[in-house]
Amino acid sequence: MIAVDTSSLRRFLSGATGQDVDAVADAIAHRSIVLPPVVLTEILSDRSADETAPVLTALPLLEVTAGYWARAGQLRAHVIAAGHKSRVADALIAQSCLDHEVALITNDRDFRYYERYGLVVL
Repeated sequence: MIAVDTSSLRRFLSGATGQDVDAVADAIAHRSIVLPPVVLTEILSDRSADETAPVLTALPLLEVTAGYWARAGQLRAHVIAAGHKSRVADALIAQSCLDHEVALITNDRDFRYYERYGLVVL
């Protein structure tokens, strides 16, 4: 399984090109795509009324596990303490991937701050 961030999923859906978009297409083709729940929320905020919504809601989600919210808060605190910005949604996405030991396809450079805590960013 491989997780996809909102930035790359948006780019894929808009027809953009790039390594991240190719990785999303490959994950879809191999049925290995999975979404952190926050990504589904973010993408449906953009696309809930269009024809892709039923397809997006059918994609598998990473399960929220016990202690997730506290771990995500602690992860975000570490990133902020290191002097970097950390949006709540990014911390939640990163923690989902860490909990399930899956890599993240993203076009958002802010996720590089989570790599030191074990997140694999593609």
